[in-house]
Amino acid sequence: MTRRTPLAVVAAVALGAGLALAGCSADSGPELKVSGAFMPQPVDDMAAGFLTVENDGDGADRLTSVTSTISDDVTIHETKNQKMQEVKSFDIPAGGELDLERGGNHIMFMALKQQPKQGDTVSIELHFEKSDPIKVELPVRETTHNPQKH
Repeated sequence: MTRRTPLAVVAAVALGAGLALAGCSADSGPELKVSGAFMPQPVDDMAAGFLTVENDGDGADRLTSVTSTISDDVTIHETKNQKMQEVKSFDIPAGGELDLERGGNHIMFMALKQQPKQGDTVSIELHFEKSDPIKVELPVRETTHNPQKH
């Protein structure tokens, strides 16, 4: 006596296998790395931080916040029409980058707990919508430091 498998079961198994295989070939998501980080030596109780977040993955992400032991009030700001304003997040496109640079988008540190000097480093942690946090050391540079993009 042979046993027949209902067509619906065969179809469900085939569909499930197809979805599992499709999941294997899905995008790998964001792959983030940080470069060019620095903080100009502050001249008062505020400071700015600059860096580039590169996304080599095929999924986008967002920078949602920054934390640091040097300040309890760390925010991210955009500069539009020469006006600075706080934002909730910055997009990091798949295969692209987020540039936080002088005269543009940046990290803002208010009410500094200590005054970092040139040669010091400031520890920060970047928080993202999808990716795990990334710890970054910001070398403190001279107040006028402005690296040129290549």
